[in-house]
Amino acid sequence: MNRESAGDLLGFLAVARERSFTGAGAKLGISQSALSQTVRGLEERLGVRLLNRTTRSVAPTPAGERLLRSIGPKFEEMDAELSALGELREKPAGNIRITATEHAAEAILLPALAKILPNYPDISVEVIVDYGLANIVAQRYDAGIRPGELVAKDMIAVRVGPDLRSAVVGAPSYFASRKRPRTPQDLTSHNCLNLRLPTHGGLYAWEFEKDGRALNVRVDGQLVFNGAGPLLQAALNGFGLAYLMERNVQPYVSDGRLVRVLSDWCPPFSGYHLYYPSRRQPSPAFSLLVDALRYRGK
Repeated sequence: MNRESAGDLLGFLAVARERSFTGAGAKLGISQSALSQTVRGLEERLGVRLLNRTTRSVAPTPAGERLLRSIGPKFEEMDAELSALGELREKPAGNIRITATEHAAEAILLPALAKILPNYPDISVEVIVDYGLANIVAQRYDAGIRPGELVAKDMIAVRVGPDLRSAVVGAPSYFASRKRPRTPQDLTSHNCLNLRLPTHGGLYAWEFEKDGRALNVRVDGQLVFNGAGPLLQAALNGFGLAYLMERNVQPYVSDGRLVRVLSDWCPPFSGYHLYYPSRRQPSPAFSLLVDALRYRGK
């Protein structure tokens, strides 16, 4: 395989995985038009269409899917071998891409990075905030951080935090003219602040449990957000009730700016885990991060 063919295949893989010439071009550092010409040239040499293109989307054809499945893993193996050469360096180096929720990034990931990045200037970390269950293999992430109960069984999972609890909160001004809910069913008469999960497009159902009885409630309200930060601010401003992580709201509950309700319906659940493919060969930089993140209890 000559150098030109290798470059063309890398271009095709990037577009097929990103489902976008623009996104793939940004990752490869080349223009959209140049990448489009590269893939078109590959298709002409092979005599088969690899991508279906419309004004709104790009998707592999059956031939493109076959090529993606056959050569994708081989290029990943080569990347892993090149990364392994980092072991010969005096200090770990390389780029790490991690997907995490906003809360996991702030509460778990950033404190761990503060321990290692100052001592390892050749390590770069890209954090992608995502509330959905990202396919870390297809989206080329090195790892993800999610509650343990959501991690797929075929992944290596490393516990990186204590058990978590959710909390339903509202401002004192909100409760000035409303009764506090005593059961999740009472939420139907309240103005609730919703969270839309970008990956799934739907509104997040509030999860409750008491005496072994699990209950998911679809709440209604005037405001919908796609991130926890604005949602918290809306609750502080008295717009309605919010369903957030206990750690995020505890300082405001302690100083009286928020009132917590339904705490008996919010038991602890499995804490955050770092997960990554079992076939992945960890680089020294990634292994260093895993060790810094590993939860060792109190």
